[in-house]
Amino acid sequence: MKTLIVYAHPDPKSLNGTLKDLAVSTLEGAGHEVRVSDLHAMNWKAVVDAEDYGPDASSPLKVAADSGRAFEAGTLTADVRAEQEKLLWADTIIFQFPLWWYTMPAIMKGWVDRVFTHRFAYGVGEHSATRYGARFGEGTLAGRRALLSVTAGGPESHYAARGINGPMEDLLFPIHHGILYHPGIEVLPPFVLYRVDKMTGEDFADAAKAWEQRLLTLESTEPIAFRRQNFGDYEMPSLHLKEGLEPAGRTGFGLHVR
Repeated sequence: MKTLIVYAHPDPKSLNGTLKDLAVSTLEGAGHEVRVSDLHAMNWKAVVDAEDYGPDASSPLKVAADSGRAFEAGTLTADVRAEQEKLLWADTIIFQFPLWWYTMPAIMKGWVDRVFTHRFAYGVGEHSATRYGARFGEGTLAGRRALLSVTAGGPESHYAARGINGPMEDLLFPIHHGILYHPGIEVLPPFVLYRVDKMTGEDFADAAKAWEQRLLTLESTEPIAFRRQNFGDYEMPSLHLKEGLEPAGRTGFGLHVR
């Protein structure tokens, strides 16, 4: 297995840094190939601008059109091309990050904004009356699997169905479904550690064992059963879920899980 770890935390001695290092040693110890994109160590530029797309960038800037043109022409900046090549190399992608303000850190979102360009991660495939592109189960990155490894400061009860922060699966849905599943990546259930600011040595030992177990079972773990866009569950061209397919009592994001 070839695994890319995309990691975001400003302190390499943090819990997230330790989890990233443990992932590298565990996977390499099991005979897998591992590459790491340590975004802070790379001094990753998190903001999309015209410099990403070369001298032919539009004015005013058209991010989708310009990124797609630059991708097809091979004129994206070298840092973006390198990350796209890592994604094409990988079988599995692990995103290691703390949950900050209910989402991934800005530097990691900036990695997505710049690397997931038009004609690479979206805007591919047939667009017609019966198909709205190759996405949500199809696309450039189909055949790959991804896992979010997330740390949260609050206790697990705050992220339960009736918890004040909302269910963790809802908070992560925009990343799971909107960022990863959109270009075809199968998404594994996340690995989440709660109340990490209060973690003791004993707590960490238990968490490390659980993390190692998840890592060693990546290839056999069933992905989240998101519905595929072009395989009969959605009306065209509205892309509304067909009547009668919703599980009893399920609403919102949960409608899009089989």
